[in-house]
Amino acid sequence: MSPTNRRTALAALAGLAALPLLGRRQTVAAGGGPVVVELFTSQGCSSCPPADALLGELASRADVIALAYHVDYWDYIGWRDPFGAAENTERQRAYAAWMNSHMVYTPQMVIAGRYDVVGSRRGQVEDTLVKARQEPLPLQVAMVGYDKVVIDGPADAPAATVLAVIFQKHAETPVQRGENTGRTLSEFNIVREMLPVGSYGGGHQEMTLNPEWLHEAGYDGCAILVQDVATGHILGAAKMVKQG
Repeated sequence: MSPTNRRTALAALAGLAALPLLGRRQTVAAGGGPVVVELFTSQGCSSCPPADALLGELASRADVIALAYHVDYWDYIGWRDPFGAAENTERQRAYAAWMNSHMVYTPQMVIAGRYDVVGSRRGQVEDTLVKARQEPLPLQVAMVGYDKVVIDGPADAPAATVLAVIFQKHAETPVQRGENTGRTLSEFNIVREMLPVGSYGGGHQEMTLNPEWLHEAGYDGCAILVQDVATGHILGAAKMVKQG
């Protein structure tokens, strides 16, 4: 299915019978729950493998939703990242605008949509995670079954975009050219698609999904991010992962 058709399908009412692939419910309580960590990385960047490894560690933690966005602006130096996408670069540039920064770089971790950290600096990453966890999430977000997102928050919550981020849990890639020539790179929670779900404007809201990604090979999980349209801050998040 083309990305355009998949976006249309995701927004449509679900018409499939429930599949036994996913847990019944994953939720994030307001004021707690996982912190979203977004790594901007590239297989063409020799500084990125340590950050990829750190993201893999974070991906195994219950208190973190870890996502790796492979950008495409290093492809010109000799190796085309098979997971690189212009949409990922656009998201990184959106964060630069939200943070009043004039540059993008790899490996960059954006934590909670608020903080910019070099992704290979373990100590700074851990300190920033602690800082982010001390700031309450204003929204409660849940994925119910595989076809519904439920969001609860105050009536005066900021206007937000709801985004479904589809990811692949793990990949091993032998790199044949570029800065990482001869290395086999191990990468985790690789973003494969980003799909708009809808808009959130406060109170209780339910959104219905038709996640055809369930049937796509290599598409292992879905993270729901509710993001302030004005600041880029993550207001709430949840994820669902295929079982088995």
